[in-house]
Amino acid sequence: MGRIRAIQLEYTEAKECLQQAARKAPSVAKGFRTTVSKWLVLVRLLLGDIPERTDFNQDGMIKALEPYFKLTQAVRIGDLVTFKAVAEKYDGVFKADKTANLIVRLRHNVIRTGLRRINLAYSRISLKDVGAKLGLTEDDDVECIVAKAIRDGGIEATIDHDRGCME
Repeated sequence: MGRIRAIQLEYTEAKECLQQAARKAPSVAKGFRTTVSKWLVLVRLLLGDIPERTDFNQDGMIKALEPYFKLTQAVRIGDLVTFKAVAEKYDGVFKADKTANLIVRLRHNVIRTGLRRINLAYSRISLKDVGAKLGLTEDDDVECIVAKAIRDGGIEATIDHDRGCME
């Protein structure tokens, strides 16, 4: 049920279902517990939570959860370049786990985290520099991304259109 809720963008309900499944699963069902852990990590990331390191160090799951741990690190620091590299490196794993579509959705969270870090570090920065620091391509409209983050309440800033900067 948690997988269905996650795909339907109902992350809070998905998290509850997956946590309940993890609690009720017998300890001998390693495969099931591993699958639930993978989905739970992604749902928590999509909700804006960062899973604890101990979530990845469970007996018999360390190797299976490694791609998700690396993905979590990239989301936590807001590094889009690292996120893309991890997503590409473990693309086969994510497709086999049927979590690739959730990985695509995480890109927005990585950008939002990166914008928050930039906003805290700089009182004024050009939009071009914001794009470079986030690792956005020329195709991405940095001004729209920043404006959406401001509108959504992700960052407290203003855009100076004349100067082309974020303050």
